[in-house]
Amino acid sequence: MSRLRDAIVDAAAGRDGEDVRELVGSARTVVLVEGVSDVAALEHLAVRRARDLHAERVCVVPMGGATSVGRFVELLAPRGVRMAGLSDRGEWQFYVRALDRAGLGTDGFFVCDADLEHELIRALGVAGVERVIDDQGDLATLRTFQRQPAQRPRSAEHQLHRWFGSIGGRKERYAGALVDALDLDRVPRPLDDLLAYA
Repeated sequence: MSRLRDAIVDAAAGRDGEDVRELVGSARTVVLVEGVSDVAALEHLAVRRARDLHAERVCVVPMGGATSVGRFVELLAPRGVRMAGLSDRGEWQFYVRALDRAGLGTDGFFVCDADLEHELIRALGVAGVERVIDDQGDLATLRTFQRQPAQRPRSAEHQLHRWFGSIGGRKERYAGALVDALDLDRVPRPLDDLLAYA
C-alpha cells in the first residue's frame, strides 16, 4: 500500500513516479485525508480496533490539504477506485465539489467538527489531553505557551488546539498518542465511521 500511496501522491502533484494504473488494483479502498496527522490517527485507531489496513488493502493517502482533493478524485475516479475520506468542517465544500464533478456522492466521506484535533480534545477532555502531553514530556512547553499574552484569554480547549499546530510535526506526533489514550467508546464519530467504512 505504501507504493500505491506514493504513486498517487506523485501523480496528483504532477510528478513522474510509478504508474498508478498498474498499482491501483491492489487497493480495496483509498482513503483521502488532509494530512499526516489524520493518517497517524486512523492507523493508531485501526491497531486498537484489531484491524490491519495493509492486509485489508486499505491505502490511506495524505493529500497535503483539502484544497487538493479535486486532483486526487480526478485521478482515482476514472479508475473505479472505491474512495473514502475525512474532512474538516470548514473544508467540506472542496470534497463535495470534487465528488460532484466526478459524478460521485459523499458516501464514505466523513466530516469532523471543526477538525480532528478539536474532536480528539473534546473526546479526551482538557485533563486527558494534558495527561498525554505530560506523558510525552511536553507539559512545561504547553504551560509556557499558555502564559503568552495572546493565549491567556482563550479557553483551555482553544489553547490546546493552537499549541498542537504551533510547531511542525506536533499534530502528527500527538494524533496517534491521543487516539491511544482514548477509551474506545469515546472515539470521535467521524474517525470511527471512516475506519468502519474503509
